[in-house]
Amino acid sequence: MDTKLFARIGAGAFVAVALTMSLLQLREERPEPLPEVITVWEPDGDPLPAQLRACGAMGELALSSPDCRAAWAEKRRRFLGVESEASDAASDRAVGASAAPAPMPSSESQSAKGF
Repeated sequence: MDTKLFARIGAGAFVAVALTMSLLQLREERPEPLPEVITVWEPDGDPLPAQLRACGAMGELALSSPDCRAAWAEKRRRFLGVESEASDAASDRAVGASAAPAPMPSSESQSAKGF
């Protein structure tokens, strides 16, 4: 027999098997996906989430509200894990550093040095 004939029979068989598998795959019924379950944990007795939702609902008015600013500061403190004493000390250092700026070299002292 001729080798071309075997190649044609092999190619035909491959196409027949591929078509059969495709048709069988299309006949199968797809299972319905399970509904997605979302669980939200809210701690009991903590008014901060309710305060933050209320501030979010206020829109731009929340920027001028001291209660909202305090709630956001508390949320940042909890998220970053910063203790209150450490944040107070850091803010005191920042205020102290900005209150006493470093002296700038004057042009007179540079001209006296020969620059």
